[in-house]
Amino acid sequence: MVKEKEYELNLADDANDLNELRRVRLNKLDELYAQKVNPYGGRFEVTHKVEEILNNFEQLENQSTVIAGRLMAKRIHGKASFGNIQDLSGQIQIYVRKNDVGEAGYDLFSRLDMGDIIGVQGNVFRTKRGEISVAVQTITLLAKSLRPLPEKWHGLKDVDLRYRQRYLDLIVNPEVRQVFILRSKIIRNLRRQLDNMGFLEVETPMMQTIAGGAAARPFTTHHNALNLDLYLRIAPELYLKRLLVGGLERVYEINRSFRNEGISTKHNPEFTMLELYQAYADYRDMMDLAEQLVSSLAQEVFGTLAIPYQGITIDLTPPWDRLTMLEAIEKYVGLDFSRVATDAKARDLAKELDLELDAQATKGTVINEIFEALVEPHLVQPTFVTNHPIEISPLAKRNEIDPNYTDRFEVFIAGREIANAFSELNDPIDQKDRFMKQVEKRVAGDQEAHMMDEDYIQALEYGMPPAGGMGIGIDRLIMLLTNSASIRDVILFPTMRPRAD
Repeated sequence: MVKEKEYELNLADDANDLNELRRVRLNKLDELYAQKVNPYGGRFEVTHKVEEILNNFEQLENQSTVIAGRLMAKRIHGKASFGNIQDLSGQIQIYVRKNDVGEAGYDLFSRLDMGDIIGVQGNVFRTKRGEISVAVQTITLLAKSLRPLPEKWHGLKDVDLRYRQRYLDLIVNPEVRQVFILRSKIIRNLRRQLDNMGFLEVETPMMQTIAGGAAARPFTTHHNALNLDLYLRIAPELYLKRLLVGGLERVYEINRSFRNEGISTKHNPEFTMLELYQAYADYRDMMDLAEQLVSSLAQEVFGTLAIPYQGITIDLTPPWDRLTMLEAIEKYVGLDFSRVATDAKARDLAKELDLELDAQATKGTVINEIFEALVEPHLVQPTFVTNHPIEISPLAKRNEIDPNYTDRFEVFIAGREIANAFSELNDPIDQKDRFMKQVEKRVAGDQEAHMMDEDYIQALEYGMPPAGGMGIGIDRLIMLLTNSASIRDVILFPTMRPRAD
């Protein structure tokens, strides 16, 4: 909020300058129309990207090439001038001589502003200073920019402004473009790996009559024709498991999900998950799959398993550490909950640790709260944490040795949960009983508790094969792999509070 106020004050100070610059550009626009120059051109055939020219200079030297992009710099020197064109792949210098482009072409170039989108045709050469350039022969204006780029505009580095006007961020910050190029490569790699393993990519509803599959508050909407309230999905889980019932034995969805929660460096209300299910597998198979997906991805996209993140190095080499939740609490907090027999004793221990809990909190919920508050920050290197309490795992199978816990794991890297998985509960009677307990929590005021889904219970009654399932937070994984501190740095258009003008 402070940065936002600072931006508003400085923008007010600069308003006259900005308005004057825009007025000048509007005058140039009128002049272009008067000279029968179309300032917003049409199709333009490009032969090369900038990166191709820079990487293949020996083959392209003295060859004709056609490039297009945004004019990022311009230096007028009498009858010969220079500029810089930027496309998605990079920047290259252009050399513009009046003798080569003619009077009209040179006059057009002299009138161009930084930010204008142009196309040029010319020969590739190297200047006396050794810079690879294009000697322009023809120049075409493709889109006139009516606003100045924020090169010297206060707020260029303002984080709030960058998120609100991502298009400017992408223009002036090449490292930001690279993050989103890597994001595309990462998702493409995950998709290819799963396809090669025989998983079928599917799509499930984003609007649902029952918000299920996770403990979260949903967004609500209304379908006018059906006069029906609907929820934006908080997870695709229950629909994907219906597909297991239907005989689709390996399925996945790279999906957008929505949770009506706060915004932080780790949370955005709209986010991307990879969720997958494999029949006849269990949570141990999901551990192996998680290691394989992430380590193979890092090796193929980045060429290494040693990933730098915020001043530390994350080693993604399998096998990753494995701890039960109770073992993790004993290791980092010094409490042995295997010796805690009652809910009351568990609550007393939480109070001693200055944790505020509900008066009806059970031992299982206390364990989870202590883990989240005091253990998670210690889990820097990749770690599987297993055996979660049944109270917080209503969709996971009970552990056969101790039914108070479940066959579930979460993956933590750099102190953040990256993945969540379990052996899927396929007993319809047990599942309905757990849903009922969740409904009781909702009645008591817990808006994040699961809803009853009778159709899902009915599907389980037809028989769902034993299965392992896993969800991977795509945004958090990309944060890790691109060394990004905030989830907003890896989402093109993160959710923002509207700015009061």
